[in-house]
Amino acid sequence: MSTLPENELDLDKLFLPAWAQGTVATKQYANYEAREERPDRRDDRHGQGGGRPQPRRDQNRPAGGRPGGPGGAGRPGFGGPSAGGPRRDGDRNRPGGQGGKPPRFDQRDQRNERPRHEAPAQPPELNTSFTPEEKGVESLARQIKMSGRAYPLFDIARLILEKPERHTITFSVKKKADGTVAQALFLCALDETLWLAENDAVAHVLRKHFGTFYQAERTATEPPKGTYTFVAQCGLSGAILGPPNHHDYQNQLHKLHAARFSRMPFDVFKSNVKIVRDEEVVKKWVEDQSWKTEFICLNIPEPLRLPNRDEVEKHFRAVHKETIIKSVETHTLNGKVAREAKCPEMIRFTRFIWEEQRRFPLQIATTLSQQFARQGLQFFKVNKTVTHVSVARPSFLDLENTPVSETIKRIVEFINATPKCTRRKLFDALAPAATPATPATTEAVPAATDAAATPAPAVEPSPEQTAVNADLHWLIHQGHVIEFANGVLETAKKPLPKPVRQPKAAKPAAGAAPEAEAPESTESVTPEQIAASQSSDEVSSLPAAAVPAEAPATETPTEAKPGDQPAS
Repeated sequence: MSTLPENELDLDKLFLPAWAQGTVATKQYANYEAREERPDRRDDRHGQGGGRPQPRRDQNRPAGGRPGGPGGAGRPGFGGPSAGGPRRDGDRNRPGGQGGKPPRFDQRDQRNERPRHEAPAQPPELNTSFTPEEKGVESLARQIKMSGRAYPLFDIARLILEKPERHTITFSVKKKADGTVAQALFLCALDETLWLAENDAVAHVLRKHFGTFYQAERTATEPPKGTYTFVAQCGLSGAILGPPNHHDYQNQLHKLHAARFSRMPFDVFKSNVKIVRDEEVVKKWVEDQSWKTEFICLNIPEPLRLPNRDEVEKHFRAVHKETIIKSVETHTLNGKVAREAKCPEMIRFTRFIWEEQRRFPLQIATTLSQQFARQGLQFFKVNKTVTHVSVARPSFLDLENTPVSETIKRIVEFINATPKCTRRKLFDALAPAATPATPATTEAVPAATDAAATPAPAVEPSPEQTAVNADLHWLIHQGHVIEFANGVLETAKKPLPKPVRQPKAAKPAAGAAPEAEAPESTESVTPEQIAASQSSDEVSSLPAAAVPAEAPATETPTEAKPGDQPAS
């Protein structure tokens, strides 16, 4: 019988499914009788006219308790033991009440006696590293070279983390100061699943790959002697455990609990076992006991039969465990395989580290920068905050001292004079497309029929557009013009002159004006500097002209257009 009050929650049963919680043995309100509600006399005490409140009747009550209770004099009409009047049903559970029931404790008295639940389990002590797939990085680098656009490095890293097939996860053990492993790691060679405990890995192999090593064989045997009219059956799984007075009942009960309900307290599991008197169920148990199951060992030189599953597990540990389950210090899994792990602890741990990297993907960005550098791509920072990757680093083009064509000069001057300049604005201003003339027709043709019959002819670029496109392509690949991921065009800023170092003894003249601060611009960086960056300033917001409009797309564009993004 539970010792918890009726108005408290039993957390052990609260997290079980509805069919496993059982039913209430007694009806709590079976003796409840509706009574006429008494009017609230508090308003009468305070008075309708705002007078002084009347004193309560029990203000001068003796210290022993309420009238009619223990230590207090009984009053007629209040149901005290000396009054002889009718007692209320609720008085039966009070101290000194009738009915012989123990007193009901107040809920407030039980607050400090509730069992404290343990805190959530901490993540296992393992090292992890995320690495982009090599083929996907090569495809990204090829598209960045074709489009010539500059993309935020950390946005590409988040894009790689979105799909599990785009990255791999390497798990490795941590070692303590004395050289011992903090958390062991076990690998199942049959399906490349990682486990934190050897026993869990053994149970997984015997559950999922049992037929690879053993074969069950049933042979007839003598049925159990005696007459049985009822058997015990598990209410959760439906398994028949046999009569409670049978010699093998307790063994079957503990085996079922360990095999299928080990996370449930044994007392809760046992409370769901019921007695069944159905003849069909009893007959089925007798038939099952009339057969003996033996297990034939496979993949061994000499044939061997084992009587039960316990012997099977012992044989597997002695013969196959060393070759199937190995203790490893590091192992790399594909992101999809890591998310589909069979170990519940590994699933939660993988989800935990993935969420951390999604907030700030430093591991992916560091490895990505090294792989992009091997592909010949360059890196730079916009306003010293956001790292971008492109085909070239920003390089200022001095139009006054560098001989260039007239078209290139017009392109640079137009980009400098136009805020948030795009390709469309540039071509509309320097090489507008000619509007084709529409021939006159005498008969009206329905629009739908005309569109289906004659497709729209492809408009060939004019010589002016071809020249502007070629010069713009050269400017972008030389780093003189930067085309960001949202299609905005900007020119590389003029580098500031390096300040001349003055002798330490020299002091600035009195009244001299302070030196002006340098404006923000693009700055070249290396993959080593990206790897050394540990601050979240890398993912701060871009200026209005450098904020990417959308994430990199999956298709490879044939021509760079505003809004194109690289695919992974």
